[in-house]
Amino acid sequence: MPFLPAFSSAEQWFLQKILNGIGRAPIRLVLNDGVEVTPPDVSPIGTLRIADRRTLAALALDPEIGFGEGYSDGRIRVEGDLVQMLEEVYRSMAKVRDGLYGRLVSRWQDWCQANSPRGSRHNIHHHYDLGNDFYKLWLDSEMVYTCAYFPSPEATLEEAQVAKMDYISRKLQLRPGEAVADAGCGWGALALHMARNYGVSVKAFNISHEQILFARERAAEEGLTDRVEFIEDDYRNISGKFDVFVSVGMLEHVGKDHYAEFGDLIHRVVGESGRGLLHFIGRNQPADFSRWIRKRIFPGAYAPALREALNVFERWDFSVLDVENLRLHYAKTLEHWLNRFEAASRQVSAMYDARFLRAWRLYLAGSLAGFLTGSTQLFQVVFAGSQCQPPLWTREPLYAGAPEPEPAAERKAQWTHAMS
Repeated sequence: MPFLPAFSSAEQWFLQKILNGIGRAPIRLVLNDGVEVTPPDVSPIGTLRIADRRTLAALALDPEIGFGEGYSDGRIRVEGDLVQMLEEVYRSMAKVRDGLYGRLVSRWQDWCQANSPRGSRHNIHHHYDLGNDFYKLWLDSEMVYTCAYFPSPEATLEEAQVAKMDYISRKLQLRPGEAVADAGCGWGALALHMARNYGVSVKAFNISHEQILFARERAAEEGLTDRVEFIEDDYRNISGKFDVFVSVGMLEHVGKDHYAEFGDLIHRVVGESGRGLLHFIGRNQPADFSRWIRKRIFPGAYAPALREALNVFERWDFSVLDVENLRLHYAKTLEHWLNRFEAASRQVSAMYDARFLRAWRLYLAGSLAGFLTGSTQLFQVVFAGSQCQPPLWTREPLYAGAPEPEPAAERKAQWTHAMS
């Protein structure tokens, strides 16, 4: 039952409506003329100071977009720890149903930001082609823009990103001479790592022009152009036959309506005998992606529930061999990114402007809060075709380092004997 006190002004009524809309999180809401509301019987952990009635009305209509736009514009100021306040809002909003207006906005975004071949190019360009110099300010030295893997909480971001690339390679049990298709390769770090350290050849596909140019330069500098080819093209156009398919941080951009099509593509390139790994942001249950993030940061994004993602595999009878949730590792990754971003805030403002700085701060802080509270997850799913023998008997090799993989025939014989 919403808390409905007697109101002394229309402003108080709007503030209370906003507070109820975010689940009565322990936060004080203050209009600049001094009108305020606070949830009863709690000690507020911070204050949102709202500049004017126009911002107040936008918050009342859609708290999510209203807050994102107001904070970015500087019309909403946060007095307190931004991440902690967002954590409390996420926890409280989990108990609140989205309003009709919010649902309508989400459906409109679905239509406008559809991940068709043309739409995907626009969506990816909006986020990833902001300029490599911007991302260099706060990513690790390898330019890896996905969840790291921390063997210990004390590991540096650089160590954790290399550990993640090794971890994926071990999960796939890559063997020298194998061919790997990498869909959505970012700035190319994983493709280069697999070729350099595991002796495979890689064709890596991406529609971000900035990222592909950077990756090609790195391949040339390292003398790996004969083993890694970076192709500026949509994943839907991957052709040829491969032993392994890997996609890290791209399923979020495929769109749930295209999962069966994505599975068709994977089957076309690895068949019944291949294997692969998908690494993606997900949820515990189906839900719309953040409307504000889709508006300003990541158009076309969708984080699937695990059962939704399985639609990629079911049509072609792919076996799911291993599922792992690295949610806390992504929270740790985002802590590093946010700290580095704040340290580079002057350069970011100089490159763009104060509004851009605040929007990206909110995006990183909100993402961190999402992983800390469990409203978002990070899944790694290893899968294989119906004729591919599972590459691991136990998970021990994943943690013991990277032993030399056994020849396929010997490994198959051991597996068959173990099952007899």
